[in-house]
Amino acid sequence: MRFLQEKTIERLGSNMTITVDVRVIAATHVDLEKAVEEGQFREDLFYRLNVLNITVPPLRDRNGDIDLLARAFFEDHEVETNRVVKGFSRQAISAMCIYDWPGNVRELMNRVRSAKVMCEQRLITPADLGLEIQLLSRSMASLEDAREKAENDIIQRSLKINNNNISKTARDLGVSRVTLYRLINKLEILL
Repeated sequence: MRFLQEKTIERLGSNMTITVDVRVIAATHVDLEKAVEEGQFREDLFYRLNVLNITVPPLRDRNGDIDLLARAFFEDHEVETNRVVKGFSRQAISAMCIYDWPGNVRELMNRVRSAKVMCEQRLITPADLGLEIQLLSRSMASLEDAREKAENDIIQRSLKINNNNISKTARDLGVSRVTLYRLINKLEILL
């Protein structure tokens, strides 16, 4: 604490104070303000460290940066690759953009580096990045979400037009009343 406040240190076993001219950069993924409020982090240390606070969102929240960073990492590792690989396929870029990146920028860098070394084609694919399963499962989930949203919108609009009359709504939609009730329950539509 004295070092942060007064910019001085004492060597171990010495009683002589040495002034130092340094800047301290600290990084964390923890919300320190919340940790201070909960008593999980020392308040006095927080205020000594928190002179200039820069918040950098995780990679998953910076979708536009993923393509730029991937290409930069691709160029950085020229030495480690066979000369066949020239870049990324469109599917690989899409897979990288929808992936959540729990390992943040380091994970992106390592996946690009590994793909560049192991790729046997001209363009890196989602499989080379180890993202083919994520791409497939994400597109399937989004298709299901889109279908549920469309069903929900159509059923609610039809119910409104028919003043919540189930028989008329089922007839308009071309389904049985049982099917309509099942969909209402599944989509949690309030009548």
